[in-house]
Amino acid sequence: MNAHEKFAHALRTLPLVAILRGLPANDALSIGAALSSVGWTLIEVPLNSPQPLKSIETMADAFPNALVGAGTVLSPKDVRDVHAAGGQLVVAPNFDSAVVRKAVDLGLVCLPGVMTPTEAFAALDAGATGLKLFPSELIPPAAVKALRAVLDVDTVLLPVGGITPGNMGAYRAAGASGFGIGSALYRPGMDAIAVKENAMTIIASYEGTIRA
Repeated sequence: MNAHEKFAHALRTLPLVAILRGLPANDALSIGAALSSVGWTLIEVPLNSPQPLKSIETMADAFPNALVGAGTVLSPKDVRDVHAAGGQLVVAPNFDSAVVRKAVDLGLVCLPGVMTPTEAFAALDAGATGLKLFPSELIPPAAVKALRAVLDVDTVLLPVGGITPGNMGAYRAAGASGFGIGSALYRPGMDAIAVKENAMTIIASYEGTIRA
């Protein structure tokens, strides 16, 4: 599968992005394996982590069915570096049209960060695959519902920032397509067993929001 096929599959099965901020490169294989073992296929290593490109390369090679890439991607050069490391996913805290265009040129899935309808429409016009609603602490479920009302029904909306098993239900009810999960899943120093346990808890909570 190419990057967009992997993303489409994840949206149908488990649309949760693991944000592994601060991941040491020598832990990439074990943490990636923990996530893969429970069916978690969207993995982001922010570029302000130690040796992020090495971690991305390690996981992209070891888990070819996963969509692995980078967060905190701030420039076209960053996009090229992620692509060269084998990454297929580009996530940013902001919307930069040059970053989106470069990701599109390289065939990568691109999720820029937006807060407002103006940013959302501009990002989609530039070719963004979906939208990272960030920081979600400032974008409550009511705001997600308002955005969902004016965007195309198929637009991917992924709240990120402060997402926990306790608040996913309200965002799902408002129209969120999935989520980016950071510290509720992984914090530097965690071992693979702890990450797997967190992942299973989060998956169960997410699946509960679907049933609800």
